[in-house]
Amino acid sequence: MVTALLLLSLALGVSAAAPAPPSPDPWEPVRFLEGEWTGEAQGEPGIGTVHRSYQFILSHRFLHERNVSAYAPKQPNTPGELHEHWSLLSFDKQRKRLVLRQFHQEGFVNQYVFDAGQSTARKLVFVSESFENLDSRWRARETYEVISPDEFTETFEIAEPDKEFAVYSKTSLRRVRP
Repeated sequence: MVTALLLLSLALGVSAAAPAPPSPDPWEPVRFLEGEWTGEAQGEPGIGTVHRSYQFILSHRFLHERNVSAYAPKQPNTPGELHEHWSLLSFDKQRKRLVLRQFHQEGFVNQYVFDAGQSTARKLVFVSESFENLDSRWRARETYEVISPDEFTETFEIAEPDKEFAVYSKTSLRRVRP
């Protein structure tokens, strides 16, 4: 009887071996972002302060970012600039890649894809693949450099048509502890 069960299990492909290891976490590169952050930004818009939050939403299928950057006036007696954007990170199962979509108050929608070839454990690179309300010949790149579990920098670069990337802004963020 035991021999018959063993032969049947082998015929059906059932094995007494250890179960397969769980599949890798597709969110692992960006999971550290979850939480509240504050920091400073500098670049084309000037010098400013930043408040940002990241939260998993919709059954952990998206990582939602909310960002508000307040830039000081560049010249006396002029208003500063307030910039808001929301982002959604998702995992595209077909391409097996993280996708970043940013929705800007100016009406731009930028879509980026995670570039594993340029990224490392401490540097995450997202390269643009499409824009809404902007000439599609433009390119953009978001790079997150992890300094520690509680600190990272974000460099936003843009490239006009037929030009190389140039830094538009660089933001340094620190985790807000409750």
